[in-house]
Amino acid sequence: MKKRIYFLITLLSVLLLSGCGGAADTEDSAGQADTASAGEEPFKESSSDTKQTLTVAMELAYPPFEMRDEAGDAAGISADLMKAFGEYAGYDIQIENTAWDGLIPSLQTGAADIVISSMTITEERQNLIDFSDPYANALLAVLAGADSGISSVEDLNQAGKVLAVKSGSTGHMYAEKNLPEAELLVLPDESACVTEVAQGRADGFIYDQLTIYRNWQNNLDTTTAIFIPFQDVEKWGIAVQKGNQKLLDELNAFLVDFQANGGYEELTEKYLAEEKKAFDELGFQWFFDMKK
Repeated sequence: MKKRIYFLITLLSVLLLSGCGGAADTEDSAGQADTASAGEEPFKESSSDTKQTLTVAMELAYPPFEMRDEAGDAAGISADLMKAFGEYAGYDIQIENTAWDGLIPSLQTGAADIVISSMTITEERQNLIDFSDPYANALLAVLAGADSGISSVEDLNQAGKVLAVKSGSTGHMYAEKNLPEAELLVLPDESACVTEVAQGRADGFIYDQLTIYRNWQNNLDTTTAIFIPFQDVEKWGIAVQKGNQKLLDELNAFLVDFQANGGYEELTEKYLAEEKKAFDELGFQWFFDMKK
């Protein structure tokens, strides 16, 4: 009987000790886990992972607005503007180099959320896509061959005169409407148009003033610049898919904020300081002067 009582007491002691040991082990494990948690950050998704990514299409062929940097990445005024918009509205921005003729289709098919590529707001384009409020002005000018005999835009409007235009550009549209007698040489990009004029195969090239000014400076021996009077100011806009009012409202709010905080002045100083001085001397309206 005593042996049986002793056995039961021993068994009970073992069970109690085992129970206490398990509790202690559990507390130690929990304590170690708490210590580990306190010592290192728990896993969190990065802020960029939680942001919506917007695909922005632009043709990286119009410096300093749309271009590549030395590493081949998108750079320039439009790229900086979209990066600032991303910070303002909380988006990640992914820029896709897109051929000019593919910009509007990229919105229509949903391949891009935004197009910004020095694109003029026109009624024809507004039938296909929606535009933000204007963010820049542009006027047209003519790059004429030094030996072409062209001294005004009207001189191009005659048989035998060859006028180079970039396909689908507002210069192309202007020529079709106002210079019906000229022979139009339609080319895919402005560099090809400049080459035609500089080498004497075309009498002129119509494009925006900045491009004409820069290419005149680069080809002073073979070209001259002619500025077109009494033309309507072109307005550049940021484009979105038809009906995307939320994104459009965000872009318009951003543009107001960007202008109010001196964003355009910073872009001008970074990319266009020399041109701004020349435009002021010539009395031309500046790109970002939206008051006129």
